[in-house]
Amino acid sequence: MPGFCRDCLTQIESARRCPACGSPRLLSHPELFGLTIAHMDCDAFYASVEKRDNPDLADKPVIIGGGRRGVVSTACYVARIRGVRSAMPMFKALELCPEAVVIKPRMEVYAAVSRQIRAMMDELTPVVEPLSLDEAFLDLSGTERLHGAPPAVMLARLVGRMKAELGVTGSIGLSHNKFLAKVASDLDKPRGFSVIGRAETAEFLADKPVRLIWGIGPAAQESLERAGIRSFTDLLRWEQEALVARFGSMGARLWHLARGEDRRRVSSHEPVKSISNETTFHEDTGDADILDGHLWRMAEKVSDRAKAKGLAGRVVTLKLKKANHKILTRRISLRDATQMADTIYRRARALFDQVGNEGPYRLLGCGISDLCPAAQADMSGDLLDPDAARRAEAERAADAIRARFGPDAILKGRSLR
Repeated sequence: MPGFCRDCLTQIESARRCPACGSPRLLSHPELFGLTIAHMDCDAFYASVEKRDNPDLADKPVIIGGGRRGVVSTACYVARIRGVRSAMPMFKALELCPEAVVIKPRMEVYAAVSRQIRAMMDELTPVVEPLSLDEAFLDLSGTERLHGAPPAVMLARLVGRMKAELGVTGSIGLSHNKFLAKVASDLDKPRGFSVIGRAETAEFLADKPVRLIWGIGPAAQESLERAGIRSFTDLLRWEQEALVARFGSMGARLWHLARGEDRRRVSSHEPVKSISNETTFHEDTGDADILDGHLWRMAEKVSDRAKAKGLAGRVVTLKLKKANHKILTRRISLRDATQMADTIYRRARALFDQVGNEGPYRLLGCGISDLCPAAQADMSGDLLDPDAARRAEAERAADAIRARFGPDAILKGRSLR
């Protein structure tokens, strides 16, 4: 059976330890050297960067997020063992892990590391499809002759370089399509490398829950369960026409995924269509003060990501999900595109004021769309708000200070709510 050592990359047939370096981290699979579609997902990315930059945090539980009334953006694996999860209210996370070190996100730093990882990926293949700062699909078809090694070996080399040169780790999923590659990358985190071959696809999926499908959230899962669909085996009992009649366009997708079929190509040419951030609350809330604090932090994250990508948006969107799972979406078109947190927040807050009394809410999100280059943003000012230019100038000055002295150098009061 083909295999190799994940540490020294020596190719082997079968062994318990690498004959070259003695490592037990061996990978073997009948289809290992014939699969070319991969998904790379960094392990607790934000927390890994923080631990890299502050070695004193190495063995400590680290939570990335806002103040005590904020939410968890991500947590290291030490904190996850204690039950801390993304989007969990900070007070709950600190109840589970009171000794955790809480750090405000440094989006500019994370974006810079992400660009370095992307450069490494581009050296392997021109076909890289980023999903976020810390994950991407790769298609390595036809690259073996170029690199002198199978795609699986080159992927192991990639995560090895990430660890050695950038101080962050990642997990690899390798398969014959995007759906299964993404599923595989989550099977053995952290520092995992999992393979799902063609021959084993049906057996692998049979007993798996449908929530394994990317995009199946609590509401969709509840809808499927009402139809008696909890596993992929349940899905296989349905005709495609019946699934489409019951679930619309999602039904056709479910029919194909139940059989391990995903015809989507890895595309490096998909333009970014929107930048957004959202969170699901541990408990539904209609508290306007709490929601306002979340909205400001989301506007800051959207702004940080837009600035890191050199983009701006002409449309601001607010998203709310009520306790009964009904989704409310409101949009407003701007005179000028923007990437400023202050503008995004004020427009989103105005949209919230239109529906804010319809809570409690289980999810809140905001974002920008109709994107354009940042050079076209915030050009004409706001004639109805003469202080807007002053606030924008102050925000850019604060950005410069944070970039030099760290994310906590300047904080707005509403960030602490």
